[in-house]
Amino acid sequence: MVYERSKRARFLERVIVATDDDRIMAACTGLGISARLTSPSIGSGTDRVAEVARELGASLVINIQGDEPLLDPAMLDALVEALQDESVLMASLMTRTKDRAAFNDRNRVKVVVDKDGFALYFSRAPIPHRPQEGFFQHIGIYGFKAEFLFRFCGLPVSELERAESLEQLRALENGYRIKMIETPCSTLSVESPRDIIEVEKLLRKKRHG
Repeated sequence: MVYERSKRARFLERVIVATDDDRIMAACTGLGISARLTSPSIGSGTDRVAEVARELGASLVINIQGDEPLLDPAMLDALVEALQDESVLMASLMTRTKDRAAFNDRNRVKVVVDKDGFALYFSRAPIPHRPQEGFFQHIGIYGFKAEFLFRFCGLPVSELERAESLEQLRALENGYRIKMIETPCSTLSVESPRDIIEVEKLLRKKRHG
């Protein structure tokens, strides 16, 4: 589903699954999905994306998480548009919500931004402390200028990254800015078996709605 939805984005030239798992590679091959088998020594999805990006020589790279089956192709186009700004090296997505359960769920990452829409901090904890008009939930899809992607992957794991288990904090801790794009599109990433049930409910609702 993630692959098919991504293919519908207007501004993506190619969509490729990057995996270090032979089973996923075989499944992609059987479905006719473009895929690359990356080095098993690579520790993160971002590093896998960087390995494939080096091979392709792309100038802009969108890192689409495989756990976002409800993504809207317009989200990906919005990231490509944001990266047209020369000052934006890295961009990501957020959506405003008042869902109190999500606010207190450590699997739903929150983000606070400055007046220009650049991320100040990401956390699994509830931030800000007293949201007045809802809060921004982070959507874990990233856009990079390729040269910055390679630079980012060369940085050591940061202390905040370890504390929150959030890779994007490595960029902030090293003084780089992340442009956050607000999207009205809602999504639900699959972080646990419970989320699969919720995604299936939403899909049935859309199908019959």
